[in-house]
Amino acid sequence: MSTPYPFTALVGQDDLRLALLLNAVSPAVGGVLVRGEKGTAKSTAVRALSALIPEVEVVAGCRFSCAPGAPDPACPDGPHETGPGTSRAARMVELPVGASEDRLVGALDIERALAEGVKAFEPGLLADAHRGILYVDEVNLLHDHLVDLLLDAAAMGASYVEREGVSVRHAARFLLVGTMNPEEGELRPQLLDRFGLTVEVAASREPDQRVEVVKRRLAYDDDPEGFAGKWEQEESAVRARIVAARDLLPSVRLGDAALRQIAATCAAFEVDGMRADIVMARTATALAAWAGRTDVLAEDVRQAALLALPHRRRRNPFDAPGLDEDKLDDTLEEFGGQDDEPDPDGDGDGGGDGPGGGGGQPPQDAPEGSGPDAGGDQAADIPAQGEPSEAGEQKAPAGGGEQAAARAAEPFRTKMLSVPGLGEGAAGRRSRARTEHGRTTGARRPRGALTKLHLAATVQAAAPHQRARGRSGPGLVVRRDDLRQATREGREGNLVLFVVDASGSMAARQRMSAVKGAVLSLLLDAYQRRDKVGLVTFRGSSADVALPPTSSVDAAAVRLESLPTGGRTPLSAGLLKAHDVLRVERLRDPARRPLVVVVTDGRATGGPEPVALAGRAARLLAAEGTASVVVDCESGPVRLGLAGQLAGELGGTAVTLDELRADSIAGLVKEVRQMPGLRSNSRRVA
Repeated sequence: MSTPYPFTALVGQDDLRLALLLNAVSPAVGGVLVRGEKGTAKSTAVRALSALIPEVEVVAGCRFSCAPGAPDPACPDGPHETGPGTSRAARMVELPVGASEDRLVGALDIERALAEGVKAFEPGLLADAHRGILYVDEVNLLHDHLVDLLLDAAAMGASYVEREGVSVRHAARFLLVGTMNPEEGELRPQLLDRFGLTVEVAASREPDQRVEVVKRRLAYDDDPEGFAGKWEQEESAVRARIVAARDLLPSVRLGDAALRQIAATCAAFEVDGMRADIVMARTATALAAWAGRTDVLAEDVRQAALLALPHRRRRNPFDAPGLDEDKLDDTLEEFGGQDDEPDPDGDGDGGGDGPGGGGGQPPQDAPEGSGPDAGGDQAADIPAQGEPSEAGEQKAPAGGGEQAAARAAEPFRTKMLSVPGLGEGAAGRRSRARTEHGRTTGARRPRGALTKLHLAATVQAAAPHQRARGRSGPGLVVRRDDLRQATREGREGNLVLFVVDASGSMAARQRMSAVKGAVLSLLLDAYQRRDKVGLVTFRGSSADVALPPTSSVDAAAVRLESLPTGGRTPLSAGLLKAHDVLRVERLRDPARRPLVVVVTDGRATGGPEPVALAGRAARLLAAEGTASVVVDCESGPVRLGLAGQLAGELGGTAVTLDELRADSIAGLVKEVRQMPGLRSNSRRVA
């Protein structure tokens, strides 16, 4: 087993270390979600924490880590008698992004359950993580149904496996830690809310700190055991402090004044529900215990708010997590207690370590240059790829006539655009697909391990052979060849590639504002339906990939907001660029079907025969069976209908901006013309 990097050797990242330690003191806080750019020691910190968790007492031979003093009465390996057990290190279990449902919750032997009535259960990762740490790297890339199972188990403290009426339950209480890079997509707001704390991390911009990080990492890579030995004294001190804080935790008093501040803070920041209040209360209590106190002070409440509220302030995926600290301080001052907060030093400052510290900063006897990470509070803003990140600096493509970027109009709920046919792509919420979850549509012989039994088909397959198999009792004699896997139909996520006309014909400020509002609305819809998105823009004399296909729809929103307009309309260049993007993406992710959304008024100018070139480019996309929708941005009393002609060349359908709205009077249920000889070109927008 490799030697983990010492937790106390981490440089900076004080908020990250504090959030992890608070969960180690009080797992009831609800875990922590670590958001940040790549290479910021997110995974290193989580793995390092496992060495600090105190050992646990378990029943000898129990696969579910039952406590010997209070074994789980429903343990599948039980019943256990109370008595002495054995000690072992707390486990840190990693959940891979590509794990199956059976790997997470465990697998039931359906064949033995049907034929013998035996609950033969193979525990999953939730059982392994009981009374330890469950770590999910890139949690934002985990399939939704796995995230739901994971968070349900974390909330209930138990895991349930249900298969065709056969049920197994076991305890599953663990410290849940997730890490993610926001550039690769966000978690749904309701899933964000299930994590107790959230921490934003970023690499330090201080040269001295960066030098210290490199020195320590190189020293660790050269001699992991020797490096860990140099930090053993600090590790032991933190380990002992966690044990002491756990022992002190039941004695910590959460007074009415602190509770009023917690409630007032959650109300002031308009946080939905009551989970934030409860998490803040538990976090403030853990902070006091970590500081060695039995009373919760105002600075504990402040620090708890900074850790528990930012991710609960998001109202849509384009909002960066954050908290107005001035407003927080004003609220705490307004609802400050009169007096059940003691002042142990008698100097009127409440006895804390200063605002925001909560008395809870982890100890670190570090060399010079390893102080707090100045970038730790950086918001998750995503700069445009290949463009300067400073506000107002934009590099325009060739073509001239550039106008300042127009602000997007308010987004609205759109009608659903879907890809026709039946796919087999990643789970999502847009187009029909064969999936592991959804309504049962048939049965087949299992390929590999059986996951979803089709009971009626299995019985039908076994019934004709009962006499030949010597059946003598009421039980059905079932063989492996009789088992049938249920085939299910659900929804998949697609690649939605936006091709946006940014030419001079779209440059009227009010018109471009409406166009951006429509694309922003479609991006929000793509976020909710778990799609990948890409953005191609064309203006002047060329087309550019403003955003390669990604799961981060908020990155697409950033690119869209700063999009300048002006110049001619190279429509053919935009369509050909879209074709190139899709060709590359098919090699990377062949199962994910694309949907091209062209946002234009249909005009084509610039170069020789621009209209003919645009038609040929459109037919090239259509020949490959690419589903497409043209959002017609033409306005005014006289309309040329060019967008409709483009939709015909693409083998897709055209919709106006008004028809795109879900509450539009004009129903958006249109059959797309089918090109002769190309069955896959039947388009449906519903």
